[in-house]
Amino acid sequence: MFLPRLSRVVGALIVTALVLSASLPGAIDAQGKKLKIGVVFDYTGPLAGGGSELQALGAKIMIDHFIKKGGVEGYQIEALYADAQSKPEVAINEAVRLIEQEKVDLLLGFYSSAQCVPAAARIEQLKKFMWITTCISSAVLENRHLKYVFRAQPSGRQFGLMSTDFLARNAKTKLGKDPKDLRVAIIHEDGAYGVDVSKGNEEGARKAGFNIVLKEGYAATAPDLASLVTKLKRARPDVIFHTGYNPDITLFLRQARELGLRFSALIGHGAGYGVYDKLKESLGKDVNYFFNVDPISIWLTNEKALKPGLAGMIKMVGDEYEKARPGTTIRSAHVGMAASNTYVFMTEVLPRAVKKYGGVDADALRKAALDVDLPEGGTMLGFGVKFEGEGAPMAGQNDRAFPVIVQYVDDKAHVVWPKSQQQREPVLPLPGTSPYAAQ
Repeated sequence: MFLPRLSRVVGALIVTALVLSASLPGAIDAQGKKLKIGVVFDYTGPLAGGGSELQALGAKIMIDHFIKKGGVEGYQIEALYADAQSKPEVAINEAVRLIEQEKVDLLLGFYSSAQCVPAAARIEQLKKFMWITTCISSAVLENRHLKYVFRAQPSGRQFGLMSTDFLARNAKTKLGKDPKDLRVAIIHEDGAYGVDVSKGNEEGARKAGFNIVLKEGYAATAPDLASLVTKLKRARPDVIFHTGYNPDITLFLRQARELGLRFSALIGHGAGYGVYDKLKESLGKDVNYFFNVDPISIWLTNEKALKPGLAGMIKMVGDEYEKARPGTTIRSAHVGMAASNTYVFMTEVLPRAVKKYGGVDADALRKAALDVDLPEGGTMLGFGVKFEGEGAPMAGQNDRAFPVIVQYVDDKAHVVWPKSQQQREPVLPLPGTSPYAAQ
């Protein structure tokens, strides 16, 4: 009789002790730690189908993964999602609302460079941390000396230089022309994204000695691009470098076919060219043998060259992608891009901010980001991470990021450049089966 009664007394004392300890201030703090992330992408408007929805999916997959794990370093994760509606002013307003009304600790995402440039300035002004997963324009960071804005992505200039370098190295062997005899055209949407990539194209083209026969921007919302196609027909480029989103790419290529534009190669630069299913849906087999410049799809990386543990994360992202978009022909690089860049924040920046700098305020996150030092192979995208510091022209830019070039061949994406990542030789020029092939 005594022992059972004693056991009940001891048990009651233990329960009482636990209740009391849970009521102490320190225990409340431990249970109540929360990181609120404001996530901004375009879920409606023309940019949604041009890649923003897929970027948003990748970020959400990774955020949900850490929520299910119970958070990071004692902090529960709460994500608040906002729709930029494909409009810069809405992106800025939503960012401010998330900061001032929802009291988020940081902002993550941002697809369009036209939104990124002004949003970064406003978020910096409010002294909040901004983690860019996507937008690539150099203008977001160049000579702006922002303290709290970081981008793991390659810059638009890097995209433009990558495609011209690829062409210069293959001009003679594949197209039978010296670079100086190669006629190229540079066309682009006229926002911050298109302008930045086109500058990289022009810089690389001049360095290679290409003959630039046309360089022209246009509004991504233009209802008709026939005049641009006509100019291209007159200019007779061998190769077209194109930077656009989705509706404008579809419109341009449809009108190019209708009006009989012919060329030897087309090299696109991310955004709409990175969403193969949308291209295929709109243009069918016309997209065969087109090139796209983007960070590598995480499903095309050499897993043996990656940091241990990343292969498992890549599989997880792929499984969740399949659940969300069953039957996808080619897994878009956009999903893996946002997932990888979000993973870097969750595993490299956030834990370091908590453990080394004592919390999740903007200054702690900034110091932690500047400490990140990952070699090549340290991310799911294959590149490393080291951010340029305060005082550098591109402060906040990941100096170790780089894109690759893929070619779409019979519903598959193959890495064709750089040589170190190459999976197959590029097909140049366009074969006669293409409706755009030079006669």
